[in-house]
Amino acid sequence: MELADTLRPDGDPNGGVLAHLERLETRMHRSRKKLEEPQTVQAEETALVTEIQKLRRLRDKLRAEVKRRQAGVKASTANVEPDQTWEITEQEVLERKWENLKAILQAYRFTGLSGRLTSRGVCVCISTAFEGNLLDSYFMDLTMQKPLRIHRHSVPVFIPLEELSAKYLETNIQHFLFTVCEYLNAYSGRKYQADRLQSDFAAFLAGPLQRNSLCNLLSFTYKVEPRGQSFPLCARLLYKDLTRTLPTDVTVTYQGMDALSTSWEEQRASQENLFRTKPLHHVFTSFARKGEMLDMSLVS
Repeated sequence: MELADTLRPDGDPNGGVLAHLERLETRMHRSRKKLEEPQTVQAEETALVTEIQKLRRLRDKLRAEVKRRQAGVKASTANVEPDQTWEITEQEVLERKWENLKAILQAYRFTGLSGRLTSRGVCVCISTAFEGNLLDSYFMDLTMQKPLRIHRHSVPVFIPLEELSAKYLETNIQHFLFTVCEYLNAYSGRKYQADRLQSDFAAFLAGPLQRNSLCNLLSFTYKVEPRGQSFPLCARLLYKDLTRTLPTDVTVTYQGMDALSTSWEEQRASQENLFRTKPLHHVFTSFARKGEMLDMSLVS
């Protein structure tokens, strides 16, 4: 007989030793009243007493077994060190975070995120791109301990990696990785545009392109018609949002001219809008096409 089935703690009146014992005692009490023949009463009582004594012994035995098991459970719990329990829990948490990180890298491997196992944890690679052009790659070596931390990395110092790490790395690693990707892709995109302006459209520039390390502030002097007699213009592009590849503030002025005619003012405002809405090299591509069309019209 199993211990749980014998005691029946769920209160079922039709099962269990204690319930059976109670029924037998009730039965003996009723038998004393209903049975009229002394010998029959005596025989019935004798049988009931024997059965009751047997069940009482079984009950006492079961109670002793329950106490013994309860004492064993308490002893085993007392032997577990609190630090040991905490370490097991911490290990489980780290394993879940690692599985989550692997799932993120697997799901988004085509977006520039990849990773590989290291002796400390995982090394994440962020490959940047702009307009389908693969650009620079950056690495972060994550230590899978508690708390999670960045052991080393190649992310530029002007990216707010420490701030992002403190805010998201421990609580939302997916958001952390995506935010770092945003910053790096935007930086690479701005740098790519500036490089293209210097390399492909140097003929339009009337002086050197000035830019800071983050490439979020560009200033240059240019001409719309590189071989024409147009007045030079000064452009200043500011990218306040470091996760964007288009400037938030654009200022275009004519060099050496204070008062402008209506037509010149409209042209200046139009070019400000171009710089604000299109990548830098696309703007100068449009200038080059207009120049080609002008040359063709003069030839014809």
